[in-house]
Amino acid sequence: MSIEAVALLQDPVRRRLYDYVAAADHEVGRDEAAEAVEIKRPLAAFHLDKLTEAGLLDAVFRRPEGRAGPGAGRPAKFYRRSDAEFTVSLPARDYRTVATILAEVLEHEGAEAAIAAVAARHTPTGGDLVETLESRGYEPYFEGDVVRLRNCPFHRLALNFPPLVCGLNLALLEGTATAAGWTARMDPAPGRCCVSFSKTSES
Repeated sequence: MSIEAVALLQDPVRRRLYDYVAAADHEVGRDEAAEAVEIKRPLAAFHLDKLTEAGLLDAVFRRPEGRAGPGAGRPAKFYRRSDAEFTVSLPARDYRTVATILAEVLEHEGAEAAIAAVAARHTPTGGDLVETLESRGYEPYFEGDVVRLRNCPFHRLALNFPPLVCGLNLALLEGTATAAGWTARMDPAPGRCCVSFSKTSES
């Protein structure tokens, strides 16, 4: 199923729609999606529903804001990125099981300090913080002067082993931030990665 789902994104219109919904910080309606990628609403609805059928997007029904009362009409359909993960590997590989087993052992042995030290040696560095983060699978976005991460590449493991994996993640990104003139800090919240960045003050 993963191959079929990913293959849907080969269509340029579907890819633009998916990218727009995935990057949005709110549930996206058909009118908004159509306007964003400059296509007609019926075509947008068709492609959005195909992405939903494949599990790439989730659909929810609710009344648009500002409408209430008997004349408000039926709920409209909105879309958001699905929490499902899709991996294509030929031949099949199962790195997640190995990672889960190792994480369980390390958590049991209390190896957080050693993990942080090793992670720091594997720090990705580059000139621009946002570009470096994007190249590693994060989805950075600005909230005022703070850079936050919409996606965590270690999401499933982080759900099961939060102290272990989030500590590793912070250690991995601290060097990246420092090299680019930023400061990384632990800043967990629902719906985003546990690390955020603020510009380092010059003293």
